[in-house]
Amino acid sequence: MAKDKRVEQITDMEVDFAQWYTDICRKAELVEYASVKGFTILRPYGYAIWENMQRIMDAEFKKTGHENVAMPVLIPESLLKKEGELVNGFAPEVAWVTHGGSEELEERLAFRPTSETMFCDHWSRVLHSYRELPMLYNQWCSVIRWEKTTRPFLRSREFWWQEGHTIHETAEEAMAETEQQLNCYADFFEKVLAIPVVRGRKTDKEKFAGAEATYTVECLMKDHKALQGATSHYFGDKFSRAYDVTFTGRDNTLQYPFQTSWGSTTRMIGAVIMAHGDNNGLVLPPAVAPIQVVVLPVAQHKPGVLEAANALRDRLLAAGLRVKVDDSDNSMGWKCAQYEMKGVPLRVEIGPRDIENGQCVMVRRSDGEKTAVALADLESAAQEQLRLVYEGMYAKAKKNLDEHIFAASSIEEAKALQEEHGGFIKTMWCGELQCELDMKEKAGMSSRCMPLEQESLGEVCACCGRPAKHMIYWGVAY
Repeated sequence: MAKDKRVEQITDMEVDFAQWYTDICRKAELVEYASVKGFTILRPYGYAIWENMQRIMDAEFKKTGHENVAMPVLIPESLLKKEGELVNGFAPEVAWVTHGGSEELEERLAFRPTSETMFCDHWSRVLHSYRELPMLYNQWCSVIRWEKTTRPFLRSREFWWQEGHTIHETAEEAMAETEQQLNCYADFFEKVLAIPVVRGRKTDKEKFAGAEATYTVECLMKDHKALQGATSHYFGDKFSRAYDVTFTGRDNTLQYPFQTSWGSTTRMIGAVIMAHGDNNGLVLPPAVAPIQVVVLPVAQHKPGVLEAANALRDRLLAAGLRVKVDDSDNSMGWKCAQYEMKGVPLRVEIGPRDIENGQCVMVRRSDGEKTAVALADLESAAQEQLRLVYEGMYAKAKKNLDEHIFAASSIEEAKALQEEHGGFIKTMWCGELQCELDMKEKAGMSSRCMPLEQESLGEVCACCGRPAKHMIYWGVAY
């Protein structure tokens, strides 16, 4: 609650959620605004969170045979235009280079908004035989999309991401890849970020430009708005045909490979902030926290206290944890508030009385729970407390999701539920675009996904009354 707030410079989320979010981004030293409008600087603490996300995800990608590559940041206009849906989908957001030095270029070059075109151009030159398939590539980079409205992590003109691009001999293999990567993202959100997700397929209106099918993991934030977490796309052989990517098949004929792409971004940091944060600041999942444990010496001017704090740090470092000792001359109250602000999962305190008793005190950031721990049990106790932090965070987020999914049988009912509760509103849907547009116009909600786990809520579409084909989730989204 607001009265429990300890860091005064953060706006209460109950008062102004958007300002609360911005305050955390800046006061926790995650980002700073750049001198170019719409661009942000990822500060060391924010970038460290991204590095931890990248390290974990990269390892998972490599387990399934994916290799990292690096594509150029600039794309010739003629190359971008070869696939009509893609260029039309991104045209309003493309930034162009028109001069090289003082000379005007013969052809405009686009800053990459996404890299399907460059991968296809590359594959058209290097792919020859079915024996070389599949090609499973990923790259970590930034992209530029000239967004009109920006907000740190959620929507900026340059953002960091990973984009996977693969080609396969058969459609079945490509579709299996699309599903595999969707599940990889879902596992990352749930098992690493402690954010439960809804797995589903996007409507044709909301799918990626040029894709045959787009799959998504959708999350729910503390303000009960939806956030698209990551997406996985199946392209069929559409891009291969547009860019003349061919290979000699098993029957010695030229064939077109089947393609996928999939991506996640620094938007995941925004998801962590809004799914777990509170009025004291960040609450970080242990797996991605730059500092997992902060050791605070109590009455550090007294003999032996700093030495004991440093000994705890060394033991925890040896146990494989990311640890910091704060031996600054700031007050204990300031230190506690500072590391709460930065979301450090576990605080360990040790003072003269603790040393006498052969113990330390561990405090969980997620719920403030304090536990006295024997020094002999330090390593195992720290690991156990971090496990409890993750489990508590996931349980809270899951409760928020479960309590904010509502069924409706009409647009009017869906609108009323959204206005009263927020969250996901699930209805039956006929699959027609007009009904999707009507829900947006009359109830202010976009389609989030058709969940892979379908339910039957009735026989007819909530929008038009015609026979229903799918159960669909609607919501107000970032």
